[in-house]
Amino acid sequence: MDNITSLIPRDRFLPLCPENTAEGAPRRTGIEIEFGGLTEARAARLVADAIGGRVIEKTAHDLVVEDSEWGAVEICLDTQWRDKAGGKLADLGLDLSRAVVPVEIVTPPLEPGQLPALDRLRGALRAAGAQGSRNGLLLGFGVHLNPAVADETTEAILPVARAFALIEDWLRKADPIDPARRLLPFVDPWPRRLVDRLAGEAVDWSMADFIDAYLAETPTRNRGLDLLPLFRHLDEGRVSGALGDGGLVSARPTFHYRLPDCRIDEAGWRIAYEWNRWVMVERLAADGAALDRLAGEWLDYRAALTTTRGDWFAHLEERLGDLELWTAA
Repeated sequence: MDNITSLIPRDRFLPLCPENTAEGAPRRTGIEIEFGGLTEARAARLVADAIGGRVIEKTAHDLVVEDSEWGAVEICLDTQWRDKAGGKLADLGLDLSRAVVPVEIVTPPLEPGQLPALDRLRGALRAAGAQGSRNGLLLGFGVHLNPAVADETTEAILPVARAFALIEDWLRKADPIDPARRLLPFVDPWPRRLVDRLAGEAVDWSMADFIDAYLAETPTRNRGLDLLPLFRHLDEGRVSGALGDGGLVSARPTFHYRLPDCRIDEAGWRIAYEWNRWVMVERLAADGAALDRLAGEWLDYRAALTTTRGDWFAHLEERLGDLELWTAA
């Protein structure tokens, strides 16, 4: 365990796999960073100091840094009630909510060359007193990665879902997520039934089959990898038909990877490390032979009556050690 996690780079962002879209453009990624310990105004000022731009205050709890080297960056108190700001009682409630509600920085879609500045910003936020997931019992703060899909086809998307399903146990246990986030229903694991289907019958799925199976097995956004925004983008009618109004899902052509903790106050933590763990998923997806082999091993594991969850984690440690998905491209 320690050997593998220690080998994942923290000093650089590995390229996505594939690096470009089907049209030949670099794949962009939006990033969301949640943390405590700072006001929205202070965080916005730090963003502007780190990447340039000017702070615009829409409300006391909703700001934007415009004209930065990334474009427009949003900084807000991450609650739907922030639009009630302005009244004394509402403002008091919002201020009190800071004990458990994070401030969130939301970037526009970033090009690969812009990603290193994320850890420069992380360092500035940490130095100013930003707090991460492990600073309190109920601080379920995370980092969300939203890499654009390479192509809006089954061939480009389904292998990534299969790869994530098969190694999610390792992503969760090799570097365990904070207990508060495990208790809160924000990043629950994919159901075993969905993993079974992705390992087996999914090889013959169309995109409609894939979406239907996902909606049948996990019609919720509270997963470490939330595919509902992508599916609503691809087939709004199918998703809305299953979830009513769409389940308050905003359509976007990205993978919404929300598993990582935000450990911004810990000296050794880097956003690059969490990014590179996602890249491992994409690299496994791109290796068809390795992916099919691991899927077959999962089905054998599930069929054996004497195996435990720990057995699969140990197997993943061995397999991932062989594949070395963290190495430089």
